[in-house]
Amino acid sequence: MSVIVSLSSSEAVDAARFGPKAANLAALGRAGLPIPDGVCLDADAYRLQVAALGLEASARGAFATEDGAEARRHALRMKLELLERPIVPAVLAPLLDAWRDLVARTGALTAVRSSALVEDRHGSSFAGQFESYLGLELESEFLTAVRACWAALWSTRALRYMATHDLDPADTAMAVLIQPLVHARASGGGLSRTAGGEMLVSATWGLGSAIAQGEVTPDRFELSQDGELLRVAVGQKDHTIACAHRRAPTTEAVSSARAAEPCLTPTQVVEIGRLLRRAEEVVGTPVEIEWALDDSGFKLLQARPLHLQAAHVPDEIWLQHPRLSGHPAGVGWAAGRAVVINCECEIGRIAPGDVLITRVGGPALGHILSRVAGVVTERGGSTSHFASLARERGVPMVLGVADATRRIPDGAQVAVDGVAGIVRWMR
Repeated sequence: MSVIVSLSSSEAVDAARFGPKAANLAALGRAGLPIPDGVCLDADAYRLQVAALGLEASARGAFATEDGAEARRHALRMKLELLERPIVPAVLAPLLDAWRDLVARTGALTAVRSSALVEDRHGSSFAGQFESYLGLELESEFLTAVRACWAALWSTRALRYMATHDLDPADTAMAVLIQPLVHARASGGGLSRTAGGEMLVSATWGLGSAIAQGEVTPDRFELSQDGELLRVAVGQKDHTIACAHRRAPTTEAVSSARAAEPCLTPTQVVEIGRLLRRAEEVVGTPVEIEWALDDSGFKLLQARPLHLQAAHVPDEIWLQHPRLSGHPAGVGWAAGRAVVINCECEIGRIAPGDVLITRVGGPALGHILSRVAGVVTERGGSTSHFASLARERGVPMVLGVADATRRIPDGAQVAVDGVAGIVRWMR
């Protein structure tokens, strides 16, 4: 059995070998939906590497011991050895052959993405917890990215996440998805269902990593389940992660005129709506997708199961207080003390049951979701990785709320409606 297969092959839909991320994408492609070309590196390649490096005992020791310092030493050894040691020949030879063939066929830079066996499942999306590397050209860069994806299984934030889901990293493995980089004019996400029974598409200029990391407030397009465009809200897209042929992605400023322009035409939004419905049919459940638009059209980059909740009816008392609106993550309603955080060094101020108010909510903050009642951010949208983590944990979150850290008083009682996308506070 080969450790690497084409994304278009029937083998690639095996989530037990290639992880749900790669398997779902392969299933979309086999159903006729547009996806980038690519290959999948079997999770057995990771297991071969672990065995060749003699790391099985460290893998077990990271969770088997009750000594926290000893567990951290085992985890650190796993991460460093996987990242720094050469790839074993049984994996290296077919891996390089497949990569060289992909580059020769597409002429594009490479994207290397983690596809862990435990991610993109119902109840454990791991959104933003592992790694993706975009715009790779050199062989050395490519091999480092593959090793870094393996090592990401042992990163601090991934281990925290697994601990909250009672998962042992020694019981799982990491597959890797290797594709040509899509030179995207625009990118974004989509939800095939919202709490209100509609579809949602988000979009920004350039690559979608700015949305995923919560760095911009994307354009928001709402559609009926029949695919009719209902509402458009232009976001705050003041910068873009841009790419050009044979050039690595770079961050660029966006002019005020272009920032005020929707990234998609109504016809394009309706087309993504059709792709959303088809993706839901293929996966067999409501889905959250990531997409990119290049000169040849739309490409689906990912599809994961979607978690939503019904709307909450707020108490009358809250309806009498000031409100701000933003992008709902899609779950929950909660009230608590507002803690305005302008720097990650202030995270220690947050007590259980507080509501975090901050500028940018990236997936690195995922560990605080276990103790907050809700979250409000000034940047971000409903399809960011942080929003995905909030949906999974049932934490109310409203994103893209302009001036939230300035207008919501620190210490005030606030209510966060993560379904309607509204935050209110008592004066």
